[in-house]
Amino acid sequence: MNALTTSFVKRLRDRDEAAWFELWQDFGPAIRFQLKKWGRGRVGAETVQDLTQDTLAELSKCIERYDPNRGARFSTWLLTIAKYKLGDEMDTRNALKRGGGVKPLSLDERIDSSSSQPRVDEIFEQRMFGAKVCSAIRRTETEVDFLHFQVWRMRVLDNYVGKDIASQLGISEPTVSRHVAKVRNHLRETIMNVVMQYSFTPEEEKEMSTFGVSKNDTSFDEAVCETYHQHQLLLENESVGD
Repeated sequence: MNALTTSFVKRLRDRDEAAWFELWQDFGPAIRFQLKKWGRGRVGAETVQDLTQDTLAELSKCIERYDPNRGARFSTWLLTIAKYKLGDEMDTRNALKRGGGVKPLSLDERIDSSSSQPRVDEIFEQRMFGAKVCSAIRRTETEVDFLHFQVWRMRVLDNYVGKDIASQLGISEPTVSRHVAKVRNHLRETIMNVVMQYSFTPEEEKEMSTFGVSKNDTSFDEAVCETYHQHQLLLENESVGD
C-alpha cells in the first residue's frame, strides 16, 4: 500500500470517527446500490441501510487483519464484506423458515474461498470512482477560497460562460479564468490523493487515466463535470427508489 493508503488505514484502525464518517459518506451509497442489486427485491430499504452499516462495522474488525499481499482491490474487499453480510441475512431468514439451519461461514472463510469473491462490474467501479471524484470536490470546497470555488462551480459544473459569471459576480473575465485555474489545479491534486488513499493495488492507482481524467485542462473539466453529474443522478434515483 502507498503512504496515503497506509495513513488512512491507520486512522480506521485507531477508530478515527472522521475517517469512518468519510468512508460512510463516500462509499455508503455504492454499497447500498450493490446490496439492492443482489437482493433483487427480497430486502427492503431499511434492511439495505442496516446491512450497509453492518458492512462498515465488519470492516472495522477486518481492517486489523487486512493483508495487502492478497492483492484485493479496495472495491472487491468492500463487496466481499457486503456479500457476506447479505448472505448472513438470507441464511438467517431461511433458517427461521425451516426452524433451524447450519452455521454460516465466517467472513475469513468466505474471503479465502475464490468462488466467494464477488465480480466487480464496470458499473460498480464507475460508481466507486464517481464517489472518489465527489469526495475530492467536497474536500476542495472546504480547502479553497469560497469565491474561487463558486466561480469554478458555475464555470465547470453549471456550464456558465465566463462573461456571464463575471457579470453576475462583478469581476473581470480574466479573474474568472484565474479562479477556475486555481481551483482546477487544487482539485486535480485532491482527486489524485483520494484515488491513492483508497488504492490497495497498483491497478487502482491508475484510475485517473482509466476513467478518462485527462491532464488537458478542458478534457479534465469535462470529465469531472460528467462524472459529478452522473454520480449525483445515481444518488437522486436511489433516493427516489427508497
